[in-house]
Amino acid sequence: MRKVLFLLLITSSICFAQKTTVYTIGDSTMAEQDENADYPGRGWAQMLEQFFTNEVTVENRGVSGRSSRSYINENRWDLVYKVLVPGDYVIIQFGHNDQKETDSRRFSNPHTAYCHNLIHFVKQTREKGAIPILLTSISGSQFNDKGTLINTLETYSFETRLVAQEFNMAFIDVPYFSEKLEELYGQEKSKELHLHYKPGEIKFYPDGVEDNVHLSSKGATEIARVVATQIQQMNIPLGDKVRIS
Repeated sequence: MRKVLFLLLITSSICFAQKTTVYTIGDSTMAEQDENADYPGRGWAQMLEQFFTNEVTVENRGVSGRSSRSYINENRWDLVYKVLVPGDYVIIQFGHNDQKETDSRRFSNPHTAYCHNLIHFVKQTREKGAIPILLTSISGSQFNDKGTLINTLETYSFETRLVAQEFNMAFIDVPYFSEKLEELYGQEKSKELHLHYKPGEIKFYPDGVEDNVHLSSKGATEIARVVATQIQQMNIPLGDKVRIS
């Protein structure tokens, strides 16, 4: 009888010792990329789980090509919202595709629709007892002819900061830290963080490519490290579960 009770106690403990789930929503700079495919790019969120203890599971729901508008309109957010439970986290990062003015399915005016979309994510996450973390988009390695790093997403980043301030929520200024990272590497070496290949160097880009936005495996890992490091410094329970070697 004692053995039966002991086994029941152990089983019960395992059932109730649920992991913390971190959902990530965003675009291709975050999204899961097939490691067995020829495409060399990686999303930073697929590198994120390695920077947490075993108590944390990262559910990467980022999708290539999506803006805050299309993510909602395609019901991708609904799929996340339906499974949220108290204690979960939602990391939110959009902007790159929201700025596509020639695409009505994705474009979001930064001062109006984009802000309201972010607020929608934040409010609904909190409705479920989960915790939203708002991020501005990575800056990319875009240097001008004078060697100065430029950011084409400044307006969207500014509006993201305002939403984070208005709702008194966890916020990571990714462009600031990614700019520091790009500048640390320098104009030439920072190409290692992105997709730069000469013609014939890899199968996926036979004619070569100079992509300063999407991330290589190295770049994705570095951005994931930045995000995890900033979470560690926040006054939220998830910060205690970060593991930076």
